[in-house]
Amino acid sequence: MTKALIVFASLTGNTAECADIVDEALKDLGVDVETVECMQAEPEDLLDVDICIIGTYTYGSDANLPDEFVDFYEELSEIDLTGKVFGTFGSGDHFYEKFCQSVIDFSNKLASIGAVEGAESVKVDLDANEEDIEQLKAFAKALVEKAESLT
Repeated sequence: MTKALIVFASLTGNTAECADIVDEALKDLGVDVETVECMQAEPEDLLDVDICIIGTYTYGSDANLPDEFVDFYEELSEIDLTGKVFGTFGSGDHFYEKFCQSVIDFSNKLASIGAVEGAESVKVDLDANEEDIEQLKAFAKALVEKAESLT
């Protein structure tokens, strides 16, 4: 059975809602999935799954990573995710110049440590609307198809 781990950070609940949508979509596809907040996860946890998923918000005009996700992000450099499939999603606000920059940062980091991008990142403006929900479901499906194609 394909295994996935969703690690997320959420400030307002928007990214948590997205994580729930992806979690449910993966379960509907027969994936064994675990969803955890970033403070309860270590990068090494990603070594035990086929699909590595990061959900993060981007906050403020500097578009910095969420404070609670910085250590996890930095420690990712210490592991090798070759052979793993990854996907990233998150929420942001189009009010800011660098929309969902943290999502992009995580995608670049995961690719740099050997993981293969399985689906295009989903970037949600504030909270998920119907279109975003459909994108998140398609995101989950693409990740599973990519993981299955590698086995």
